[in-house]
Amino acid sequence: MRLALAFALLLALPAAAGEVTRSHGFSTFGELKYPPDFKHFDYANPDAPKGGTMSFRGTGASTTFDSLNPFILKGEPVQGYAHLYDTLMARAYDEPDAVYGLLAESIEYPEDRSWVIYTLRPEARFADGTPVTPDDVVFTIEALQTMGNPLFRVAVEDVEKAEVLDEHRVKVTFKAGASTRDLPGQVGELYILPRHYYDTVPFDRSSLDPPLGSGPYVVKDVQPGRTITYCRNPDYWGATLPVNVGANNFDCIRYEYFADNTAAFEAFKAGAYVFHEEYYSALWATGYDFPALDKGWVKRDVIPDGRPSGAQGFWFNLRRPQFQDIRVREAIGLMFNFEWSNESLFYGLYERTESFWQGSDLAAEGLPEGEELATLEAFRDRLPPEIFTEPAYVPPASGPRQLDRKMLRRASDLLDAAGWEVGADGLRRNAAGEVLRLEIADDSPAFERIVIPYVDNLRAAGIDARFALIDPAQFEARRKTFDYDMTIGRFSLPLSPSIELRTFYGSASADQPGSFNLTGLKDPVVDALIARIIAAEDRATLTARVHALDRVLRAKQIWVPQWTKGTHWLAYWDIFGRPEIKPTYDRGVDFWWIDQARLDALKAAGALR
Repeated sequence: MRLALAFALLLALPAAAGEVTRSHGFSTFGELKYPPDFKHFDYANPDAPKGGTMSFRGTGASTTFDSLNPFILKGEPVQGYAHLYDTLMARAYDEPDAVYGLLAESIEYPEDRSWVIYTLRPEARFADGTPVTPDDVVFTIEALQTMGNPLFRVAVEDVEKAEVLDEHRVKVTFKAGASTRDLPGQVGELYILPRHYYDTVPFDRSSLDPPLGSGPYVVKDVQPGRTITYCRNPDYWGATLPVNVGANNFDCIRYEYFADNTAAFEAFKAGAYVFHEEYYSALWATGYDFPALDKGWVKRDVIPDGRPSGAQGFWFNLRRPQFQDIRVREAIGLMFNFEWSNESLFYGLYERTESFWQGSDLAAEGLPEGEELATLEAFRDRLPPEIFTEPAYVPPASGPRQLDRKMLRRASDLLDAAGWEVGADGLRRNAAGEVLRLEIADDSPAFERIVIPYVDNLRAAGIDARFALIDPAQFEARRKTFDYDMTIGRFSLPLSPSIELRTFYGSASADQPGSFNLTGLKDPVVDALIARIIAAEDRATLTARVHALDRVLRAKQIWVPQWTKGTHWLAYWDIFGRPEIKPTYDRGVDFWWIDQARLDALKAAGALR
């Protein structure tokens, strides 16, 4: 017992020779919360019973799916694919950026983190019984680098090479000059794919055939565009690992797809699926008066979200020439009356989004000072003076009427100054006679009641604006190829921002199909700030540099910020048990379980089948 404990403690400490750290986990900054011999996460119930079926509404970028391959750009991927795959390291959701061994039993890296070695567990298996090997890690990295969706490719773009060291160890070496601070953890969170499976199945093909993974679930049933069911693999190799204790409690997990939110909500009320997260304030305020709720069969809950609440807004496509002038973008932003929308449409349930890291200490406030000011000073000659003399940009508050005349006058002055003058027909034209046009594109009917008043305000300013409600499949194709003037989107970034910033705001991603750089932003200063964030050596420096980037992005007016809330609105049939502790940075639903007595009671009452 003493020998085992001594080894566990040794595992967590740096080795003296060569300053190489060998550990059971990895954190970008600071110490790990959990020791080498931890039994389970604090927010897990190790005695949670197994059984039953959890069912969700299929949500995301689309209301349908046509592919079970999420790793490439082709096709619309299905929800829930993460249940099929294990990663080298598993995230702890009560720490900002810590990961602990899953497929890998240990991780080692030098002080400069120029390389990392993962030692795989000998017992790790894919669902067909084949061992997970270092060669599978090499294959995964190389496949994502050459054929992967930008969402996955960003994690491996700084990898110089991956090589097999022996039967259980794989070494990943990073490119010279790369900011390596986060990379051992980033690569550790990759879903590891089986080389032998893709020897016969083309990796770059969109497919509805159930893929092979090493995770706790396998695909049980697929009805394209309608539903997918994952069921627990009874031979899952990693069920008793500390990172999995108390998780994966449902025998099956089902995602149901619906054409629109109304159909989905009606299905939830009838028990077609049992867990619903509400995203629409009107429904949350007025729609929860159905019999199952009145009888106590369905519960409502508001739970806090410790993560940044996300950057949600109308995003300009700067690839369009009419949006190159910042005065035009600012004028368009002034015509969105959040205050009227919140009171008239949202029942006063939201706050205005101001920051790209809304609801966190990463949001810029007041005037820049300290490390943030020092970071910005390096670019003073390329930044507007108000960056240094005025607080971080906050959208001005509008009045209680839909069309705020004060904002209309300000917007008109900006458009006049930008050379867009009002003609006899009331529309604005530039010197070449081109009309200032703006199409706001989305695939959600629920947004129509919100966007139409905004369009009316824009038209009052002389802009030929309209809302285009587009078929989901067509919209997704247009989004991937940036075929829109303005679109609606929400991005929630991690508490330790890193290389993913490149695909949201970096120049290299601006013309990369399928990237999340919706605006097509290409700015050397933004690129340099991202590089400094990735290179930050401690959390205080990271926070200050994110403040600088947030301040610069807000000043650039690349979006019209919408609204936010720092909570999850949950509704669910009363059939669940859950741990006493909720993880700080997650809903924690993956650690819930079916309470059989409650389920039996609802079935006896005829509430559920």
